[in-house]
Amino acid sequence: MNSVNKTRIQVLESLIKDEPNRIANLANASAWLNECLDKINWVGFYLLENNELVLGPFQGKTACIRIPLGKGVCGTAAQEKEIIRVPDVHEFPGHIACDAVSRSEIVVPLIKNEELIGVLDIDSPICDRFSEDDQQFLEAFAETLVAHL
Repeated sequence: MNSVNKTRIQVLESLIKDEPNRIANLANASAWLNECLDKINWVGFYLLENNELVLGPFQGKTACIRIPLGKGVCGTAAQEKEIIRVPDVHEFPGHIACDAVSRSEIVVPLIKNEELIGVLDIDSPICDRFSEDDQQFLEAFAETLVAHL
């Protein structure tokens, strides 16, 4: 991971290290990602509740409130417990379009003690916005965050 992303992780840790409230930590995490990532139009969290994903703290336009497991990019990533990076969401079968401007997406499952607790979802209006480096950074970001939830 490059030094910029290491610094971003350190900033996240400083934002959440002494706060036990999960919603507060997710809110600051989404705000921080919104500040440090360019060319994105939505960043936030969906939390697992009664076998579906429910909208949590986010930055961006209004969003879908509930997503069934296995549906869309978020539901698929949650069900498979795997990061999904989609270069063009219009080519992803079953994509849920909350914002018609979004063109690419990355979803990182949030897993604690081998249990899914939700996902980090980031959209961009640019095709193929998210790189392998972005994926590695966001995976480390999610792991750091989950340790404090």
